[in-house]
Amino acid sequence: MSITVRFCGAARTVTGSSYLFQTATGRFLVDCGLFQGQKTLKELNYGAFPFRPADIDAVLLTHAHIDHSGLLPKLVRAGFDGPILATRGTIDLCSYMLPDAGSIQESEVTQLNRRNASRGRKQVAPIYTQADAIASLQSFRAVDYERWTDVIPGVRARYWNAGHLLGSASIELEIAERGAPRPLRVLLSGDVGPEAKLLQPDPEAPADFDYVISESTYGDRLREATTPELRRKHLAAEVRDAATAGGALLMPAFAVERTQELIVDLVDLMEHGEIPTAPIFLDSPLAIRATEVFRRHAKSLDPSVDAARLLNSPHLKFTETADESKAIMRLSGFHIIIAASGMCDAGRIRHHLKRWLWNERATVLLAGFQANGTLGRFLQNGAKAVRIQGEEIKVAARIRMIDEYSGHADGAGIASWIAARRPISRGLFLVHGEEGAIAGLAERVAERIVPAARVYQPVLDDIYELAAPEPRVLDVDHRRRLAPEAVTRLDWHNEMSELMLDINDRVGAAADDRARGVIIRRLRRALEEKA
Repeated sequence: MSITVRFCGAARTVTGSSYLFQTATGRFLVDCGLFQGQKTLKELNYGAFPFRPADIDAVLLTHAHIDHSGLLPKLVRAGFDGPILATRGTIDLCSYMLPDAGSIQESEVTQLNRRNASRGRKQVAPIYTQADAIASLQSFRAVDYERWTDVIPGVRARYWNAGHLLGSASIELEIAERGAPRPLRVLLSGDVGPEAKLLQPDPEAPADFDYVISESTYGDRLREATTPELRRKHLAAEVRDAATAGGALLMPAFAVERTQELIVDLVDLMEHGEIPTAPIFLDSPLAIRATEVFRRHAKSLDPSVDAARLLNSPHLKFTETADESKAIMRLSGFHIIIAASGMCDAGRIRHHLKRWLWNERATVLLAGFQANGTLGRFLQNGAKAVRIQGEEIKVAARIRMIDEYSGHADGAGIASWIAARRPISRGLFLVHGEEGAIAGLAERVAERIVPAARVYQPVLDDIYELAAPEPRVLDVDHRRRLAPEAVTRLDWHNEMSELMLDINDRVGAAADDRARGVIIRRLRRALEEKA
């Protein structure tokens, strides 16, 4: 009997999570996420799925983040008509997040088509619309934590709290094997939260598996041990420094959970006089709606945190409309703006960055993972200038990073989580991480936790046979959507942007017009040379 898994996303990258399982009785997906980051990866969102959506019998969703759920509306529109199994918290969040994603895509495509029309380029269509997203919500079915549910004949699943996000889960699978004394046991980690995460409990899951498919976002990173008190102390120091500078404090934040965690701590610090009192503008319609979901689920959150009261603080200002958002840009003194997206790749944060990045009085506080090729990663890496919506912006603002609000365990934490799942008899697959992170985690777990020969690092579209005594790659010559190196390296779009910025810097730094003319003539000769 053949049981296979195809890694349709999150292979050597942190986005696009999607794993296709095929058994003798059917096919099902675990997650169906949006690709983010460099344009080469994002273009996969517009192409065909590497399978026929109508052939998929069910989807098991680990949690609501868009890199795990964001292509579900496209899947439904393309012919999938089975159930999407998710926890109640995940369904509540997706009911806002997916329509918001569709609305953003429609808006961004409208702007792009205006630019394309002026350049004589073809019009493009959004990946899916807000209406598509709303329609897909009819496919969701709620499951409870720690209770078995049937997926397809011969396959059942059980969800365990992953401690990452409201409703997040690691998913335990049992797949019947003909002639075997017990079913094949597989655990998919989803995204695993760190210990002492604000609002969420520590992650849970059972042990004794044939296979574990584990995330590795921070697999090569170790954080200093932290507590809620140390986390707030670090945040307070960053806020006080930003207030001293006298400009805006911009906090690009993921709209769901990261934003609510930051609000809770900022309000608490203001109430205790540890940071200056200032308006906190929540400038994200999605984050505003997600905050309402967290208020409704307050009883399921950490009981030591009075989330319901803190999320209703008078210090917190909701800016729902575009006009309200634009009004914030007229402010000049110290104030705090929390806006999505967390990687600065979309949403209202980009408008605030255009307004403030060039100003040395401003502070940008990055509060989460910045994927390769995103604007947030370029800022984190110290870029002197960036391009936002085709416009070059000099970076004079202070760029700061606070890692204690991460929703992911670090290398030691995820290794401990893997160790607690032993025995892992046939193989450990490391996914949802960039190459360095996966390699770092592989080195950490090899031999000490899992034999090195049983640690696998799949690339995009690899298919593994799981029913064999040890997994083996099938169809090594089958057509891949992208070459492995195209997934892991910055693409030509990024290189082009960097080149344009370098040219502007060199021309601007030239001594006089004659020197500038020399540079331009050299560039023109280089362009005219035959490759």
